[in-house]
Amino acid sequence: MKTAKPSPDASASHSDAHGEAHDHAPGHAHSHDGAQGAPLESALAMAEAYCRERGEKLTPIRRKVLELLLASGRATKAYSLLDEMRQIHPGSAPPTVYRALDFLLSAGLIHRIESINAFAVCHDLTQCQHGILVVCQQCGNVTELHEPKLRQALVAQIEAAGYRLAGDGIELKGLCAQCQKSQANQAAKAAQPGAAAAPEAAAQSSPVS
Repeated sequence: MKTAKPSPDASASHSDAHGEAHDHAPGHAHSHDGAQGAPLESALAMAEAYCRERGEKLTPIRRKVLELLLASGRATKAYSLLDEMRQIHPGSAPPTVYRALDFLLSAGLIHRIESINAFAVCHDLTQCQHGILVVCQQCGNVTELHEPKLRQALVAQIEAAGYRLAGDGIELKGLCAQCQKSQANQAAKAAQPGAAAAPEAAAQSSPVS
């Protein structure tokens, strides 16, 4: 994704969608989960100023799609965005949402999460450094790992093998801590003696033919 260097004023006031300033130190990880810490209007105003610096415009439709992604706080599929748009603008059509997403991608404001065919706001809205994305395949939570040396080494190995990355994104599939806990709880419930005893009790109480 393309990015533009923000003005000094924009850099001084920069914060991500969580309302926290980041220094991009190696090993720093940002998560999309719960991206409602800062007022959405602040993030949207930052995005609008960023687009103006690029000589582009954050139209009302583009702004609304970005707002929906910010409010979601995690990767969201295009058809879910379309459903939400139709609740606000009943006449919204798929091309409208896809054109808005294409613009936000080209401006470097969002990521395309290929592994789950979804979209998520860049962790540092206007200064994304394209780290390694760890994507929960169950809930769509995305964490970005800022490990420049690791990324460079990985890209070097890929190129040494004769390949070239098709884009800026590097994704790792996984299961977030919350989903791991949920699965463990479900497995524990299924393993409880009562769960297996119920069918046996029913069989014992049934009349013998």
